[in-house]
Amino acid sequence: MAKPVRAAVGDEWITCMFCKGDLFRDRKVKLNSSGAELLNLAWANESALGLICWNCGYVHLFANPEIDLYKAKKGEW
Repeated sequence: MAKPVRAAVGDEWITCMFCKGDLFRDRKVKLNSSGAELLNLAWANESALGLICWNCGYVHLFANPEIDLYKAKKGEW
């Protein structure tokens, strides 16, 4: 199972837009376009970082590569 992380952009911590939680699961998400799919070039599509709220499951997408992830300490989740 995925381990929870905290995320920040610079010195600003990211919290869930829905429940204000600060723990997330992270994963890469492909930003598919119909043109690339049609031409069989889906592999060339841009990627984003998906942060899935550990508490409520709300999915946040970030195209910004400057997001830092920090492992949550055991006991915080």
